[in-house]
Amino acid sequence: MRIKTISSLEKCFLTETVSQKQEFTKASCLKNELFHFEICYQASPEIGTGYAYLSVESEIKEYVRVCRIEPVPVQLAAGPNSDDIFISKQPGLYPDVMQPLEPNGRLAVANNLRSLMVEIDPQGKIEPGIYPITFCFDYEHLFRTEKNGRYSVTFNLEIIDAFLPEQDLKFTQWFHCDSLKRYYNTEAFDDRHFEIIENFAKTAVKYGVNMLLTPVFTLALDTYVGGERDTMQLVGVALENGIYSFDFSLLDRWVEMCNRIGIKYFEIAHFFTQWGAKAAPKIMATVDGEYKKLFGWETDALSDEYADFLRAFIPSFLAHMKQLDGADKRCWFHISDEPNEKQLEGYLKAKAIVEPLVEGYPIMDALSSFDFYSSGAVKQPVVSISHIAKFIENKVPDLWGYYCLTEDREGFSNRLVAMPSFRNRILGTQLYKFDIKGFLHWGYNFYFNQFSYASVNPFMNTDGEYFAASGDALSVYPGPDGCPWESIRLLVFFDGLQDMRAFKLCEQLYGKEYVLGIIEQEKEAVDFKSYPREAEYLLKTREKINRAIAKYREN
Repeated sequence: MRIKTISSLEKCFLTETVSQKQEFTKASCLKNELFHFEICYQASPEIGTGYAYLSVESEIKEYVRVCRIEPVPVQLAAGPNSDDIFISKQPGLYPDVMQPLEPNGRLAVANNLRSLMVEIDPQGKIEPGIYPITFCFDYEHLFRTEKNGRYSVTFNLEIIDAFLPEQDLKFTQWFHCDSLKRYYNTEAFDDRHFEIIENFAKTAVKYGVNMLLTPVFTLALDTYVGGERDTMQLVGVALENGIYSFDFSLLDRWVEMCNRIGIKYFEIAHFFTQWGAKAAPKIMATVDGEYKKLFGWETDALSDEYADFLRAFIPSFLAHMKQLDGADKRCWFHISDEPNEKQLEGYLKAKAIVEPLVEGYPIMDALSSFDFYSSGAVKQPVVSISHIAKFIENKVPDLWGYYCLTEDREGFSNRLVAMPSFRNRILGTQLYKFDIKGFLHWGYNFYFNQFSYASVNPFMNTDGEYFAASGDALSVYPGPDGCPWESIRLLVFFDGLQDMRAFKLCEQLYGKEYVLGIIEQEKEAVDFKSYPREAEYLLKTREKINRAIAKYREN
């Protein structure tokens, strides 16, 4: 067999060879950091097809997890106006989904190049030092026992005597409960659905999500005009003799789950439809004993009926959340997603209904226009990174960023399947340099086509039927047991967030100018469009930061 340890920024295609990959045999991490690297392998021509049984030999093997990286079909690799910073823009099989190993560690081996993702989680328990980790492949030929043998490769990981500071970046990646209901064929918010939701939310938290999109009512997102997504409504509504009452029992279960798994903030579903706040979201209610749709596309956003509902609901909601150990202070609100200048008047009128009801609580919305922001319409903008430069130039406070669909041009960071991984991980460095306070990505587990006309199988269709370039809509895949299978893009993005935390620790020790000096050592200024376009830059930068932290600790 041919085996090599390589960095987590590599992507191994079936048609490549081990010799084409850059060897990566040692690195360092902090005591509470998830560290990732890969192992690529293939059978040499003289050995042929067979099976290998993987085992790990190391003093720290209990902290090591290994997954197979499997290819997924990519039909739409890039958008029509994309740049050329892609591995390829051709359809094909691209490595992405991480599949658990068989219990006995068995791997099929052939002449095609395959790879494994290795994740080491020190959990703050491993003493500082250098730890060799040896991966042994016991190979068995399908027919010829004389070709059997053991092959191994060793990676040396240094644990540095320091801890990453807690992530202070607020990060939400939109969580779609209806995708899970459909895929696993459950009822909305029954016990099995909640179990699956928690499995997926735990993985989101593990990889940096600390704000969860909370469907108090069915999400008014990515839905065709007049259409409906499956009812996902955590708050029960009753209207009897013209008086509203609310049942918060499902919401209480949601909040309890979030508290238990580490969610810090609740991103409350938008109060109005996407792209202009023209209508109310879908809201179901029991009206004088009959369960039916109370509001939806047919409800004008500015109608008296909907305004009266909001004036009843929002104070009740906040009062209830306040009783849950002050959970109201963890709520962030939306008016409408991605409004533009032509929709300013309608947006302002919709906001005028909600704003007095949430006084003192943050309202944020995704937008791209600085003029929209400067009008005062949105105090907390969430800005597309392709338009964020003007907001930075004008020193907009507490700035958030996001990417969605169009960040596949001019070098902007994104996590599309066909992009090189350095383009994914660089975001953490950019967020650090410009002191960005929050980040939003819409696609954690969106398993639908455009406007949610129908579900798609994410293992077969990674672009929502040409809706968004592969990977934009999802960072996890639905495993067969109700647990998510991660993508390599999810882990690489999190490595960028860990870089951000390491930079902040180094800044505490030496100051920000020192850190920026390391980040821009190549004499190329880093911004959201410009940065060294290579994996080696990120690996070297992070190692220099680690060495600086270690040196300070030693002194």
